[in-house]
Amino acid sequence: MTTYIAFLRGINVSEQKIIKMVELKKMFETIGFKNVRTYIQSGNVVFESASSNSEIICKNTENGLQASLGYKVTVILRTTKEIEDIIKNNPFKTEIKNEDFKLYVTMLSGSPEKAKIKELESIDSTGDEFICKCREIYILCKKGYSDTIFSNNFIEKKLGVRATSRNWNTMNKILAI
Repeated sequence: MTTYIAFLRGINVSEQKIIKMVELKKMFETIGFKNVRTYIQSGNVVFESASSNSEIICKNTENGLQASLGYKVTVILRTTKEIEDIIKNNPFKTEIKNEDFKLYVTMLSGSPEKAKIKELESIDSTGDEFICKCREIYILCKKGYSDTIFSNNFIEKKLGVRATSRNWNTMNKILAI
């Protein structure tokens, strides 16, 4: 069995697409996953699957959630090993010790084209720093995520892939689960 983390995009945000975590856990169990656990209300689900095909797991999860909820939910999937690598490869290890900065990780549904990454890197980030690494973007915010231009919608439009973001503390706590 492989342990996966499903990051659901856009649920329980601004009073929209409200899903109780108890119900979400049941939905994942109905899809066929084992040892399902949720973390906070923003749609983080840890589970086990006998399948090692992330694409099929992701597609089945999105289809199962849409059947249960009546609307589409974007699911970004990572294994615990991939989360360990995200944490280990943090390019802002020194900066996150400064309480004035907030670190976020935007996880992408796939690897964007190099030309689109270059275009993103050329944008004036108004003081925020970011680094693209394969399927993740590390965003160091001077104020907070609500004040950065690097929202999920912005990144999706620029890179042509789906995206969802979590703060650094959440990433570490999910790994601890």
